[in-house]
Amino acid sequence: MSFNTFGQMFRFTTFGESHGVALGCVVDGCPPGVRFTREDIQGALDRRRPGQSRFTTQRREPDEVKVLSGVVDHPEGGLVSTGTPIALLIENVDQRSKDYAAIAGAYRPGHADFAYDIKYGLRDHRGGGRSSARETAARVAAGAVAAKVLPGATVRGALVQIGDIAVDRARWDWDEVPNNPFFCPDAGTVPLWEAELDRIRKAGSSIGAVVEVVAEDVPAGLGAPVYGKLDADLASAMMSINAVKGVEIGDGFATARLTGEANADEMRLGNEGRPHFLSNHAGGILGGISTGAPVVVRFAVKPTSSILTPRRTVDRLGHETEIATKGRHDPCVGIRAVPVGEAMMWCVLADHLLRHRGQVGGFVRWPFEG
Repeated sequence: MSFNTFGQMFRFTTFGESHGVALGCVVDGCPPGVRFTREDIQGALDRRRPGQSRFTTQRREPDEVKVLSGVVDHPEGGLVSTGTPIALLIENVDQRSKDYAAIAGAYRPGHADFAYDIKYGLRDHRGGGRSSARETAARVAAGAVAAKVLPGATVRGALVQIGDIAVDRARWDWDEVPNNPFFCPDAGTVPLWEAELDRIRKAGSSIGAVVEVVAEDVPAGLGAPVYGKLDADLASAMMSINAVKGVEIGDGFATARLTGEANADEMRLGNEGRPHFLSNHAGGILGGISTGAPVVVRFAVKPTSSILTPRRTVDRLGHETEIATKGRHDPCVGIRAVPVGEAMMWCVLADHLLRHRGQVGGFVRWPFEG
């Protein structure tokens, strides 16, 4: 299997399977002198870790990260990158491969089973192998390193919709996100989601969701026109996350209903005489290049394909049959996709920052500053 590497200047390669011995990543291209701690990475992994509420899979994985290479101890504490590849390892400790024995020869509808078999002539039926969302733990580890490449920026994600129930944006509060198991920015929506997911979970089914990721204090000038667009790479990054079926930047598809007057983000001079946008329909990106306004990305996550409800399918021998997936699965995989989306945002921004420096040099020179 090829194409396990993401990025150009800041790159990471993930490895491992859902039910293998371990998974992890190798981060290549991190500049030397970047300071971080193992706890920085572990903290990000803990936010994604399974089994933290009744609304996620009950697989018990501590997701303890080991930093194998690419760093040395810093005299003032923590670690500092050497500029060589940073290898990060996460061991699997709670695999139950026997849960998948009954479906070894049949294809789960909505899952990657059939597509993998068609392409490679075999598949790892134990939790889906590389197609499992467990692979995203390695991305989160890489994102924690990428975050240290842009110390002045802030990236925050939130779940904004489960099924038909969306948050009330008039009540949006970032401080509420860590206070509930959904990464929800609206306290009033939490009990509605709890009731809906309890219903879905007891029925042995699943449901989809929408995640929003916002990056603030991103330097203006990141990205390039045509084939190096920042928004194109962000769309690719988010679409590469397991179960994601749609991505939008800024107002996205809603702009189809707007007029030119309504969609245009008007400008006035703000602090230090620099342009300030009065709205942000563009999501902080114009012509593929960051403007300094918040970068806003949303992505839709489909319902988990592994469900208890019997579904019609076929097996590898060409027989029609029915399949129901036992084991431990997220009733809404979109919940734990929030820190994954944040990680991919960090990785894209770090990559584009290094690409910008390679082509242009330093940070943006504002037109009004001579």
